[in-house]
Amino acid sequence: MKIGIIGTRGIPNYYGGFEQFAEYLSVGLIAKGHQVVVYNSHNHPFQGTNWNGVDIVHCNDPEDKIGTAGQFVYDLNCIVDARKRNFDIILQLGYTSSSIWGFLFPKKSIVITNMDGLEWKRSKYAKPVQLFLKFAEYLGVKFSDYLIADSIGIQAYLQKKYNQNAVYIPYGAHVFDTPDEAILAEFKVQKQAYSMLIARMEPENSIEVILDGVVASEEPTPFLVVGNAQNKFGLYLQDKYKAFSHIVFVGPVYDINKLNNLRYFASRYFHGHTVGGTNPSLLEAMASHALICAHDNIFNRSILEEDAFYFTNPNEVAQLLKSISIKDQDRLKIDNNILKITHKFSWQKIIDDYEAYMVQASK
Repeated sequence: MKIGIIGTRGIPNYYGGFEQFAEYLSVGLIAKGHQVVVYNSHNHPFQGTNWNGVDIVHCNDPEDKIGTAGQFVYDLNCIVDARKRNFDIILQLGYTSSSIWGFLFPKKSIVITNMDGLEWKRSKYAKPVQLFLKFAEYLGVKFSDYLIADSIGIQAYLQKKYNQNAVYIPYGAHVFDTPDEAILAEFKVQKQAYSMLIARMEPENSIEVILDGVVASEEPTPFLVVGNAQNKFGLYLQDKYKAFSHIVFVGPVYDINKLNNLRYFASRYFHGHTVGGTNPSLLEAMASHALICAHDNIFNRSILEEDAFYFTNPNEVAQLLKSISIKDQDRLKIDNNILKITHKFSWQKIIDDYEAYMVQASK
């Protein structure tokens, strides 16, 4: 099959979840004998036309010049280009800025959309933007031939809201088994003597709830906050907790080996995401042998099941910090999560599931 992948800034991954996913999936589909094109922003760091067998098409992306509106222009440019390439399948990753152009998709191509999370629920967006995102979600469903949900919660939502049977295919992760304690020196922490979180600095990721719990616990061990904290909310958080020297904003870390080691050696890993589907960083934490404390919601529970500790407020975070560490009985939770990665969330299984779905859709 000839497959086009749109909706990301491009590969190799320099940005985030969908870019990482596009990277693994495209290479995996190439290995299975398919022809794959991934659309890249014209200013992506990789400027070649082929990466590990994947054809790269660069399209003009004016986001750096005109802001968010540039995302809509970029998606338009990708879809217009796709009209002349005779794709059997167009895989659309997300719908936020592309669904308004859905009527331009080539009629002979089958459009499969990964519907991502419930973007309109994100509190960072003003009410008019949330209303637009609800409309964009509707258009994403309308202009797609098939839908993919990366979480059971999103699958149930699409069925209830639109009476659409989305297939459930989550993200993947690789089990991390090559720890290197020396990496901790860069972050001035010691193994099993710190806790952490990794997240975008957005209210719906429960960062303030978690850090309020850190303060309330009066636990003196370091708590690392990994993520770019230079946005409005991130600056607010840094100011709020500046008096607490054990709360350390380390900034963004893009080196996956460093992230895996931080997760591996942490005494507790907090995952506060409340909106969206299967978050890649959660699977990576599971794959890194982390003892996970997660916000209690359907998205997280559908992945972790009983193999995590859960919280909903700062008091519960404080209790977790004071009461749990990696003991023998907790090791079972870690081991069970590794088994989940191996059998349910391995990248090879995800690639196989996507290929099987595309083959079925193309018949």
